[in-house]
Amino acid sequence: QVQLVESGGGLVQAGGSLKLSCAASGRTFSTANMGWFRQAAGKEREFVAAIRWTGGSTAYEDSVKGRFTISRDNVKKTVYLQMDSLNAEDTAVYYCAAGWGVLSTTPAGYPYWGQGTQVTVSS
Repeated sequence: QVQLVESGGGLVQAGGSLKLSCAASGRTFSTANMGWFRQAAGKEREFVAAIRWTGGSTAYEDSVKGRFTISRDNVKKTVYLQMDSLNAEDTAVYYCAAGWGVLSTTPAGYPYWGQGTQVTVSS
């Protein structure tokens, strides 16, 4: 099993930056693909970014390409999401998730989830 705890959310002005962290516990983190998803109020959970367990392959949702960067440190058992040039549409609860196999961009590909961290971008 994997337990996930997100941190780093908060309130930021439009155009600003935040870096989210997701600390994992459990022996299988180093072989887990990791994803970031977000859910805005009244909307469905949507894919943001994912990184393969090797760190050698990543995927991004179109609206965050060039602004967000996902990375991981398998020694620290932590995955990061650097978010730059934030805008009001990025306001949401951000979740990290762990899965195995094919690098997935859908929630169904991730059986383990954190509790989420709120990101609010003021315009």
